[in-house]
Amino acid sequence: MEMNNYSLILPKWVSKEGEAGDVVLSSRVRLARNLKGFPFPNCANNQQLSEIGKTIESAVQIENCHAGHFNILRVKDIDSIERMMLVEKHLCSPQFIDEPEYKWLIVNEEQSISLMVNEEDHLRIQAMASGFAVDFSLDLANKIDDCLEESLEYCFDENCGYLTTCPTNLGTGVRVSLMLHLPCLTMVEQIKKVLSALNHVGINVRGLYGEGTESYGNIYQISNQITLGRSEEELAGHLKSVCRQVIEQERNVREALYKESRIQLEDRLCRSYGILTEARLLSSEEALKLLSDVKLGVELDMISTVDKVKLKELMFLSRAALLQKVTGQEIKSCERDYYRAQLIRDYLRKSE
Repeated sequence: MEMNNYSLILPKWVSKEGEAGDVVLSSRVRLARNLKGFPFPNCANNQQLSEIGKTIESAVQIENCHAGHFNILRVKDIDSIERMMLVEKHLCSPQFIDEPEYKWLIVNEEQSISLMVNEEDHLRIQAMASGFAVDFSLDLANKIDDCLEESLEYCFDENCGYLTTCPTNLGTGVRVSLMLHLPCLTMVEQIKKVLSALNHVGINVRGLYGEGTESYGNIYQISNQITLGRSEEELAGHLKSVCRQVIEQERNVREALYKESRIQLEDRLCRSYGILTEARLLSSEEALKLLSDVKLGVELDMISTVDKVKLKELMFLSRAALLQKVTGQEIKSCERDYYRAQLIRDYLRKSE
């Protein structure tokens, strides 16, 4: 497989380290909005859904929004691999692509901002950044929101705030989430205890692609449970405070393992690196598990030959749809493990 600059396929934030990047992979802020005068998507007919999409599309074209050029994608016109790529890059939810008719995805060139049209709500504004960047993401999402509101009229109630399809999004309509890499809490079997405690302080814990998905590679998404009765700043502040505690716990366990079981830990992490550099077949789940180990090894200076950013890129590029994009061909499921292993070997060799 000839190596190219595969990072160009990925959102710009993926190729950045970011604050607290040893634990926090990314920050995301999502705002739920609905247009006044239209039924919610689950009650709207096809003509109404089409009008909603065209109205938002026009608003994006009219307003500059301080985010550069936006690409407007009609999801029905995209093939299945391209749709899945959008999910793998965290530009939209898995549910969004299930029924592509009358859905639009509007994305800026850096792929840090995406607008989902006719998902659960008429409009979902999403801003993403690398590392612990909640404030930056919130500010960016609000700028897009304010800009679009110049030409769109949202459903809003003085008592309930922004009106949304799901009652849990009422109020600010904001969902702040952080993607955390927690290998050592998992390793010492403290992860269930930590995640359970988060649920008791108003924090949701989800898998790699959000609600209803599994956690792979020791990666978890945490987000606020409620949106009503507190300001956006309060909700973001609470999540940041909780996240700092989780970061501290993960780092403390890493330090303890480094001091007390260094040889055993180093052996495990270096073995994982060895498998990645030599394996001929790797499933998506196994690849993420091994890449998780290598990332930890790099953070602990046990593995010095791998670039942190390249490793983060591999966590994305080894996923099924993106793998087919970088190889330039549609690959049967039974053959993907071979091409994934080859991609990882080549990528690690180039980063050395």
